[in-house]
Amino acid sequence: MVVACNDDGIQSSGLARLVEAVREIDDVVVVAPDRERSAVSHALTLERPLRADEVRPGWFAVDGTPTDCINLALNGLLAQRPWLVVSGINRGANLGDDITYSGTVSAAMEAVLLGVPAVAFSQVGRVAFDYDAAASFAALLVRVLRDRPLPTDTLLNVNVPDLAKPAGYSITRQGKRRYGDAIIEKVDPRGRKYYWIGGAELDFDDAPGTDFTAIREGRISVTPLHLDLTNYESLESLVSLPIRWP
Repeated sequence: MVVACNDDGIQSSGLARLVEAVREIDDVVVVAPDRERSAVSHALTLERPLRADEVRPGWFAVDGTPTDCINLALNGLLAQRPWLVVSGINRGANLGDDITYSGTVSAAMEAVLLGVPAVAFSQVGRVAFDYDAAASFAALLVRVLRDRPLPTDTLLNVNVPDLAKPAGYSITRQGKRRYGDAIIEKVDPRGRKYYWIGGAELDFDDAPGTDFTAIREGRISVTPLHLDLTNYESLESLVSLPIRWP
């Protein structure tokens, strides 16, 4: 069994296409937010109880975040433990530093934290989304992973370019976003200022082997991620800091 989740909400067409693709390989149970929860990162709801409504057989809508959905699915909702969690297909890219904000990727992270391999799928674009290539690649990848499991503590972050026929795929590393003027300031009819975050198109470092570069070249990006955020290169320099405590 495979569990499917997303951050665009249970009514998302991207989720429907992902489930349709993965059902060619195995049974799928959907546990997804009851509304859009984009950019909520790895938020977990602790201040109130959660509700999960089975809106149709095998489809559960949860009034919480993507992380809530996976935690609830693996720790309480499902009698059978899945062999894989898939998240997406997200409406828009999750590349480089942006994965730290992504609810789509965070659902996959939560699965890995709980001991289940996971893949996050995102379709690059901003307005119109054609999920054909992403759904086809998802079916191919899940079929491969059924017979060749991911390494321990690993999730895959998959981004598909906005093309009908991507030029293959690349195994990539996480790229680096160039952050600039991403805040748009406006004034409402009453003279009060308001702000849009993320209104500008941001640039990226065009470095070989990164997810950004693969997408620019028209290729599907497959980035293996893990949850150990330790900066190992800095350990030695930090140990030698002249701190005396107590």
